[in-house]
Amino acid sequence: QLHLVESGGGLVQPGGSLRLSCAASGFALGYSAIGWFRQAPGKEREGVSCISSSGSRTNYADSVKGRFTISRDNAKNTVYLQMNSLKPEDTAVYYCAAILTPVQILCVMTSSAYGSWGQGTQVTVSS
Repeated sequence: QLHLVESGGGLVQPGGSLRLSCAASGFALGYSAIGWFRQAPGKEREGVSCISSSGSRTNYADSVKGRFTISRDNAKNTVYLQMNSLKPEDTAVYYCAAILTPVQILCVMTSSAYGSWGQGTQVTVSS
């Protein structure tokens, strides 16, 4: 069974930082491309960032470039999303998702491409 668990969300003031974690069990994260997505109330789920299984390829939504950084530690079966300079517009439920693939450079930010999803973690940016 594929299982992903996000953690690290919470309430933060504008300009603050959070680090989200995505921990995998039931499979080796090192064989999976990982995406971070978010969904705000009344909005469609949008891609935030992705990272290939090898870590050699990453991508970011224009709205978070320069502020968010995705990374992975395959030995710990964990992917991280470091979020800096947070804005109220970043408020959303954040999800990680996995694609099991032998293609080590695969990195996509399309929700429909992912089959395994975590439960989500709430990020609220407010003063």
